[in-house]
Amino acid sequence: MDWSIVEQYFPLYQQAFFLTFHIAFWGILGSFLLGLIVSIIRHYRLPILSQLAGCYIELSRNTPLLIQLFFLYFGLPRIGVVLSSEVCATIGLIFLGGSYMAESFRSGLEAVSQTQHEIGLSIGLTPRQVFRYVILPQATAVALPSFSANVIFLIKETSVFSVVALADLMYVAKDLIGLYYETDIALAMLVIAYLLLLLPISLLFSWIERRLRHAGFGNSGTLSGK
Repeated sequence: MDWSIVEQYFPLYQQAFFLTFHIAFWGILGSFLLGLIVSIIRHYRLPILSQLAGCYIELSRNTPLLIQLFFLYFGLPRIGVVLSSEVCATIGLIFLGGSYMAESFRSGLEAVSQTQHEIGLSIGLTPRQVFRYVILPQATAVALPSFSANVIFLIKETSVFSVVALADLMYVAKDLIGLYYETDIALAMLVIAYLLLLLPISLLFSWIERRLRHAGFGNSGTLSGK
């Protein structure tokens, strides 16, 4: 292994790492918010909006992120809308991730029994308060394993951002391979970078799941009464 090349490209990998993390952070945060809104619309079957939400989920889940990025980066400029590479990547990740988060939220909401809603109303809470303080926390606890899988999936999907000329981790790795033909070094640094990005997140979600179990949230989404 040529350590001089590693030393030369380490700052570029470092910059690409933080850029990837930055886009993934905002993309995943946006995915959670969009997914929550869409799941509420579908769970409560709001007229018209529920059908639109269903169409969005089908479109998002059945088209690759690569195609969505092409549309944002190359298609929109044809109608006068020009977005930067970073904005395209963030919007693409939100669009893709929102559908997966919506299904996770919806499964969690459906796992909470109607009794929980009735109990909340019986103690004087408004429907909004019941949802915020009773239903949503339990639904989130139930859906947490699915959230964890979705977050890791979305971070892995950032590897296609290089197609919109974004200097992410994959872009730097391909640059190193193209200039020096050092495939082994480039891929080794790429794998290490993604491990540093994904492993702490995986461990964090595992820790949160354990904490929730110890706090008394059962598999059914209700407090176990310990």
